[in-house]
Order: sequence, then structure tokens, then C-alpha cells
Amino acid sequence: MKQTDKRQALLWLIHLIGWGIMFGFPFFFASREGNPITFQWYLGYVFVPVAFMLVFYVNYFWWIDRVLFRKKLFQFILLNILLISAICFCLDAWMHFYFQHFIKAAFSGHPGPPKVMVISRDFMLMGLTAGLSVAIRVTGNWYKMETERKELEKGRVEAELKSLKNQLNPHFLFNTLNNIYSLIAFNPETAQHAVHDLSRLLRYILYENNQNRVPLAKEIEFIDNYIALMKIRLPLEVVVETEIYAERNVEIAPLLFITLVENAFKHGVSPTAPSFISIELHTVGEGEVFCRVENSYFPKKREDKSGSGIGLENLRKRLTLLYPGRYMLVTEKQGEKFVAELRIRI
Repeated sequence: MKQTDKRQALLWLIHLIGWGIMFGFPFFFASREGNPITFQWYLGYVFVPVAFMLVFYVNYFWWIDRVLFRKKLFQFILLNILLISAICFCLDAWMHFYFQHFIKAAFSGHPGPPKVMVISRDFMLMGLTAGLSVAIRVTGNWYKMETERKELEKGRVEAELKSLKNQLNPHFLFNTLNNIYSLIAFNPETAQHAVHDLSRLLRYILYENNQNRVPLAKEIEFIDNYIALMKIRLPLEVVVETEIYAERNVEIAPLLFITLVENAFKHGVSPTAPSFISIELHTVGEGEVFCRVENSYFPKKREDKSGSGIGLENLRKRLTLLYPGRYMLVTEKQGEKFVAELRIRI
């Protein structure tokens, strides 16, 4: 059963219970007063809840939608005054007839309250019933609109995430192919192995990237494989340090950390100057994942900035959609090194 159907079923169950209580009032009071309930006795009373139901559902099904929600407040109030007045006078006439012919003997010596008081009481209670009908409909409409708004927002977020993921795959492939391309010239055999390793990475991207959450251990395995692929073309002088591990049963959105690692290999390696890359990725306690990437900083030349900046911008957008208010991403240049730090509360 859909959530909407469950809510509707619950709403009508509440209606049924409420009217059941009102129809059952005579049995409760009769047992306290010691008066037996006869068919004639109950027939006189049963028109009371029927009158209240009439006020409630005329508003609930017709006037609220066709009058009140169309901003005709004065007309809505006037219609209710006329309806409630007519029902009160008809109900009073019926009850007067009923008291005179059926239960006068049973309540001899107990004159009823003044007619004006009875009509005023019924008018006020029926007015409250109309107000209750409005409150329930307004609340129901608000809940429905809020649910629809959330569904639309969810659809928008999913569409935006899908778009960002589609941007991520070509960006990742572009950077990795650039690295393999540089291998082909001086080491074709190594480049061949690199293409095979790349196929494994792309397989992960194609299948795991379609899931909302993946085990952190799988994400770490993917990053380890990527680092191994990147090391193939690095000069021996480049120092790469990693401190990567994961606790069990921790899941996270896929491909969040690879952008930081990519940037480190793209901007942190020089063929002529000492270079280093330090990657730290692990859980902190039970509810946080921490990633810190440091690298020596060698800004790309103007003609070599294709794709530059897309990754970090994409990452920030994805984090905002996936972990709103639950992440902190800091990227800054510190002297001759670049530091990126990401914390995610999961």
C-alpha cells in the first residue's frame, strides 16, 4: 500500500472513531443515570450526530474547496450561518416533538433548559464542527502540498546528481587518459598494463556510481587502484605516502574522494623539482569520515588548464546535495604545498 493510501485509510479510520464516539454518547450517559435505552429513546438522539455530520461534510467535501479556497471568506461564513441556523431550528423542532411524545414520562419533573439556550449551544457546537472541518482540510492540503513539494525536490536533486555524475565520468576519464598518453611515448608495455587497470577503474565507476551508497572499503579499494595506476608514470623522486583504512559497515556516496586525489596527482608532481603527495583517508569515531590530501603545488600553465577546476566545483555541488549541513570541505595553498581536507558526518 502506498504512503498516500495509508494516510487516507488512517484519516477515515479517525473519522469513523470520532463519529462512533458521538453516536455512542447515549449509551455512556444512560448507564450512569440508570435509564434504559429504547429504540424510541435512541431515535430521538440519533438526529443530533447526523446534524453535526451534515455540517461537517458539507464543508469538508464542497464549501471549503469551492468557496473558502477560492478566497470567498464572507460567502463561506454566510453559508455556514444559514446552514447551521436551519439545522438548529429543525433539530430543536424534532427534539421538542420527541420529548413531547416519547420520553416526557421518563423525565417528568426535569424540565429541559430554555429553548434559546439549547439553540445557542447547538449553534456554537456546530460552528466549532465547521471550524474543525476547515482545520482538517487545511492541514490535509498542507500535508499533501508539502509531500508533493518534497517529491519534486527529491526529483530535482536526483536529476542534478545524475547530471553531476555524468560530468564526473568524462572528467575522470580525461585526466586518466592524459596520464596514460604520456606513458605511450617511452614505455608502451607499461601503458598497455595501465589501460587494463583503467578498465577496472571504469567498471567500478559504471556500476557503483549508480548506487546511492557504497561500502567505504570499496571506495578505498578504488582509490588504492587509482594511486597504483598513477604511480606507474611518476619519477622515482616523487614521494607518495598513504594512510588509508576503513571501519566495517560504513557506507558513503561513491566517488567523493577521488577528485581530491586526482587534483593531487595533477598539480602536485613536477618532472624537475622534488614532489610529494600525502593521502589520509579513514573514519573518525562512528559517525565521521575524514580525508586529507597534501601535495607539492605546481600550478598548471595557462595552455594546460583543460578541465581545471571542474572537479572541485562538481564535488562541492554533490556534497551540498548529498550531505547538506553535514560536511566541511577546505582547500587552500599553504606556502609551497596545497592542502584539501574533507569531513563528512554520515
